[in-house]
Amino acid sequence: MKFARILIAVVILAYAGWLAWPLLSPIIGGATPDMGAMRAEADALTGGDLFGFIPGWALWAGAIVLYLIAALMLGSGNTKASVAYFLGFIADAVLRLAMDSGGPDASARSAGPTTMAADSGLPVDPVWLVLGGLFLLGVLVVVLARRQRKRRVAGQLAF
Repeated sequence: MKFARILIAVVILAYAGWLAWPLLSPIIGGATPDMGAMRAEADALTGGDLFGFIPGWALWAGAIVLYLIAALMLGSGNTKASVAYFLGFIADAVLRLAMDSGGPDASARSAGPTTMAADSGLPVDPVWLVLGGLFLLGVLVVVLARRQRKRRVAGQLAF
């Protein structure tokens, strides 16, 4: 079980890294950290508010941080890792669905979700496939984060 917990924690860390790639790519490419901060600031200024009051960058950063917290908690065996994971999942799902259904970047895209699904050859929109995969990963986090109870044999005192 410990190996499975560590493996799922690494998968969650890899997904959080993939989410943070727009911020990390200038730094890894050899630019200074200031370039990455300027790029993130420019994305924050150009993106509008989702639902009129939530900035998109806040959901993006919140999802990344919550996924990182969940991975670290799961790796250390904390039973509350599933709470952090599903809070990050909710932030990620709201951000993905808002951007897909007509958020601030919808005007920049020329094709809607039905065309995107038709172009990829999938019968379902890829956003829903990613969310389904993330939900199944969350179920694995719940299963692996459960506390393992020690079984007592008859006549054994509990210490």
